[in-house]
Amino acid sequence: MSSKVKKIDENDVFSRDLRENEKRITERIGIGTSFDVGVRKLYILDKEVHFYFVNGLCDIQYVVELLKELMYLDANETKENRVKDQIENRLTHVQVEHVGNMGEALTHMLSGLVFILVEGESDALVVDVRSYPGRGPEEPDTERVVRGSRDGYTENIIENTALTRRRIRDEKLRHEIMKVGARSKTDICISYIDGVADPNLVNIIRKELEAIDIDGLTMADKVVEEFVVKQGNNPFPIVRYTERPDVAATHLLEGHVLVIVDASPSVIIFPTTFFHHVQHAEEFRQAPFVGTFLRWVRFVGMLFSLFILPLWLLMVMQPSLLPETLDFIGPNETTNIPVFAQIVIAELGIELLRMAAIHTPSPLATALGLVAALLIGEIAIEVGLLVPEVILYVAVGAIGMFATPSYELSLALKMLRLALIILVAIFKAPGFIIGTTIFFIFLALIKSLNVPYLWPFLPFYPKALLDIVIRQGVPMKRRRPSIVKPQDPIKQGPA
Repeated sequence: MSSKVKKIDENDVFSRDLRENEKRITERIGIGTSFDVGVRKLYILDKEVHFYFVNGLCDIQYVVELLKELMYLDANETKENRVKDQIENRLTHVQVEHVGNMGEALTHMLSGLVFILVEGESDALVVDVRSYPGRGPEEPDTERVVRGSRDGYTENIIENTALTRRRIRDEKLRHEIMKVGARSKTDICISYIDGVADPNLVNIIRKELEAIDIDGLTMADKVVEEFVVKQGNNPFPIVRYTERPDVAATHLLEGHVLVIVDASPSVIIFPTTFFHHVQHAEEFRQAPFVGTFLRWVRFVGMLFSLFILPLWLLMVMQPSLLPETLDFIGPNETTNIPVFAQIVIAELGIELLRMAAIHTPSPLATALGLVAALLIGEIAIEVGLLVPEVILYVAVGAIGMFATPSYELSLALKMLRLALIILVAIFKAPGFIIGTTIFFIFLALIKSLNVPYLWPFLPFYPKALLDIVIRQGVPMKRRRPSIVKPQDPIKQGPA
């Protein structure tokens, strides 16, 4: 169905009869029905001229200036040349193009541009006067740093490409734009550095985007991700999202490819591995030794988040596994509720509190914290619903989850932790061992655009793995990561 519509649109040319064009445009976009779609009619040098625009997506001040110029033309010039050429010469704007297809002109108009029809002409003049509503660049909430820039991507694709180009003023930086969605016609930009990024990777992403056949991208970048990488039931993130232009620019220089979707402040990075999701910009804003310390603390927190609750439950169920020096581990008090059930209740409670915090208005956030800490935690212990050790280990696991840089990865680890808890409750020690083994095998089998998910651990690449374990100084990193197959593997001369 959509392919038929596209074929008809390609042959939908403008007529030289302005009235016929007006009738067809009115029927297609609902002029007179939709209040935000409008037309301004003028007579310039005895020719009728129509301005078509969408109020709210274009800068009205620009449109008013264009109208003033054309009115001045009508008052002071004579009809010596073609009226259309005289109008085009008076369009005081940097970007003007000719469009002979009505469908293409309407798509431009619905994207915030203005198109102009002149009586007796078979093509339109399209002027870029778009001004999208939105917020200014500000630091992303999930990627804050102590030192570093405070700007971040917004929902405006034009601002996002400008924020990237501000950091990479390379003449080979490419921003390819296309429209996806039969009805939404959402702008999508592929960003890469020509001569650095792998051309095969760029072609694969371009073809996957062009093959998307859907009415609209209501969830913006997430829909694009699901079409491109085909994640299926895999809970682990295969692509990396970032709202920081400095992080995006760093990946571009390494040979990655970015996909920017209009109306989304998140940029998608292709391809990525598991270890891309455990790094944070703060590590690179400190000295290498300090950055290494921060990275190790974060790794330990993630390991605690994943394994501390299943291991503690295993020690409670099988105290014989504990050495004598650690025999204090375990609940000193008992209740009528099994420890496994207490852990599940506490885990679900933490998740409900997280969801409530997202939906709670900011003025009430403090009240929510007091309710969680005093009423739920303390009273649950006093009435015997939970033992203090359960609260302690669930809290440690939650802190480790919140310390994970990638929000998507933290949710995947939380689901895996619940699965390990259930396996330990059913099979005890064999359940923990088998569950952990299946987890690592599952990660080892994941590939994102033919990139192994656990690289450089599997397949083993010692130099790249050392760079993950230890935050090396920038002068020491002369080569780009080989996993992205860069055309130019050397990014700087010898230190």
